[in-house]
Amino acid sequence: MTRYGSKLLIAFVGIACFTCQAQAAPDITQAVSQDCRWDYHNFCSEYGIGSPLLNYCFRKNGAKLSRACVNALIQAGDVSKAYVQQRRKQGH
Repeated sequence: MTRYGSKLLIAFVGIACFTCQAQAAPDITQAVSQDCRWDYHNFCSEYGIGSPLLNYCFRKNGAKLSRACVNALIQAGDVSKAYVQQRRKQGH
């Protein structure tokens, strides 16, 4: 194999590995998937599952989220109980 061919092969493998990592499914618990389905469809469905914008949307709409969804997010470690309590005190 030529030097050019070797470099091309290495570049292809590197791009393929990066793409696979970027497309990996986010780690979502069964409870979050089940308990936040309604909230996702009503407030944030324009954002992809696992995207930073979805996290922002959920935080922005925190006061509107169902109690079951909030509890599932706390159990999954996506948000802390202290953060939720602080937001509630602030009226969010």
